[in-house]
Amino acid sequence: MPGGCYGRRMKTYRFDALTSLEDLTLHDEPMPAPQRGEVVVRVHAVSLNYRDLSVVLGNYVHAAMTGLVPCSDAAGEIAAVGEGVTAWKPGDRVISIFHPRWFGGRPHRTLGHETYGSAQDGWLCEYKVCSQEAVVALPAGISYAAGCTLPCAATTAWNALSGAPPVRAGQTVLTLGTGGVSIFAVQLAKLLGATVIATTSSSRKGEILKGLGADYVVNYGEIADWGVHVKKELTGGMGVDCVVEVGGPGTVNQSLHAVRWGGEVVLIGFLTSENPGIDYFHLKGSGATVRAIGVGDRATLQDLVRAVEGGRLQPVIDKTFDFADARAAFAHLQAAKHVGKVVIAVGG
Repeated sequence: MPGGCYGRRMKTYRFDALTSLEDLTLHDEPMPAPQRGEVVVRVHAVSLNYRDLSVVLGNYVHAAMTGLVPCSDAAGEIAAVGEGVTAWKPGDRVISIFHPRWFGGRPHRTLGHETYGSAQDGWLCEYKVCSQEAVVALPAGISYAAGCTLPCAATTAWNALSGAPPVRAGQTVLTLGTGGVSIFAVQLAKLLGATVIATTSSSRKGEILKGLGADYVVNYGEIADWGVHVKKELTGGMGVDCVVEVGGPGTVNQSLHAVRWGGEVVLIGFLTSENPGIDYFHLKGSGATVRAIGVGDRATLQDLVRAVEGGRLQPVIDKTFDFADARAAFAHLQAAKHVGKVVIAVGG
C-alpha cells in the first residue's frame, strides 16, 4: 500500500484468509497518498456482488490472493489528486469501474487477472487510491448508495441488453431470479420498452418483480420445464429475443428452450454448480447466439450511468449495513434471501 498521507490513518477490511466469512477482519492502516496520475477517493458506499462471496468460498473462476481488500463496487468523492491529474478535483463525486484498465474495445489478455478483491485491493475501506481513469463521474441526481450498485451488476445487465443488435422496444427479455443483475435487467429492459418475463421460486419475490415492471412471472419451483413454458405459453411458440442467463450450468438448457431462433443467450454467471452438460444438437437447434460477457468496459459503465440518470431509474437496494457490520452484510448476501443489492455505508 502507498505511504501514509498527512500522517492520517484509516480503517480497512481485509480477508486475512479465504476459508470463511470469519476471515474478514478490520485493519488500521496509513491513509494512501496519490502518485502521479492517481486520485484518492473517500469511499461513501460499497455494494456486494456474488463474486465477492465466491472469492472467499473458493469457487471463483480465477485464483484469488489472500490478504486483499474485498469488493469492486464503490461510490465516493475525490479527496486528493496526484501530480498531472486533470480529470478530477477534490469534491468530485465518482464511482469505481469494475475493470480498472479496460477502457473500451476488445478486452486485453490479462483482464480476468486484475480484478478487485481477487488480484488487487478492492474498495471496502475508508479511502482508496487508484488511477484517474479507474473512476467515472457520478451525476448529482444519483446518491452514493445508488451509485455504488452500478459498476458490476447494472453494467452487466446493460451489456447483456446491448448486444449486436441491442434489445429494442417491443422485443422480449427473459430474466432469471432476483439477484442484482437480474433486477437491473428487468428495470433496464422496461426502460428500453421491452416485454419482460422473469423467473423466481418465491411468490413474494414474484410480486416484487411485477412491481418493477415484469409482464410475466414464472415460478420455476412449480414449472420444472420453465423454458418450454416461456416459449410455448408466453410467446406463442416464438421464444424470447434475449435471455439474461445468470444461473449457469443448472439453467442454461432451459434458457436454450426459451430463446427464439436468431435470439441471444447472454452468459453472465454461475449461481449453480451442478453441470449436466449441454447437448450440442440442443445448442445448434436453438438457432441462438450465445455470448459470454465479463461485466463491461469503462465506456459501457458511462452509457449505463446516462441511462440511469435519464430514465430516473432507482436501483433496488435490499438492505444497507453500517461499515462496522460488514461481515453481517456478506452473511446476508450468502443467505440468498435478498432482492436487489446489498450495500455497506462506509462514510457520511
